Amino acid sequence: MKKISYSKDVDALLIELSNEPIAYAEDEGQVILHYSQDAKVVLVEILDFRRLMSDETVTALLAS
Repeated sequence: MKKISYSKDVDALLIELSNEPIAYAEDEGQVILHYSQDAKVVLVEILDFRRLMSDETVTALLAS
């Protein structure tokens, strides 16, 4: 399962790669990686997303 969503209130793009429960996360600056118990990436958060992308790009990504 792959799901992409945008959280406007915190300006973060969320990319869900799996339904597995999240066991821990690692902060890599503007990116937070959430891992399952067996160290698989479950969720990727990209913070301050609008600063990284143009409005047109954000609109196009969220439309698909």
